[in-house]
Amino acid sequence: MSDTRMELPQGTLDLLILKAVALEPLHGWAISERLQQISGDALQVQQGSLYPALHRLERHGWVKAKWAISENNRRAKYYELTSQGRKQLAAESAAWRRLTAVVDSVLNMV
Repeated sequence: MSDTRMELPQGTLDLLILKAVALEPLHGWAISERLQQISGDALQVQQGSLYPALHRLERHGWVKAKWAISENNRRAKYYELTSQGRKQLAAESAAWRRLTAVVDSVLNMV
């Protein structure tokens, strides 16, 4: 586990949410938990950032939501990737990889 929490660069949260729901539909709290778990506790997405991002992704048509009963026997809104969302995830992932490769090249200059 990491003792250092990381701040997400602008625009990264959407990409991470799309990736989190790519495998299976998840409710908001589960998305936050999955990102925290996968990052070794380095990322903690607060509700004040998560839910506006989910609503934005829904408006873009990249995720769709439906109400269902959670594992805690409560009503929860589950988000899943749409076909348009899968295309967006692929495009954003490719752009992110290109950007990080270029930044890495610059940082490794001698």
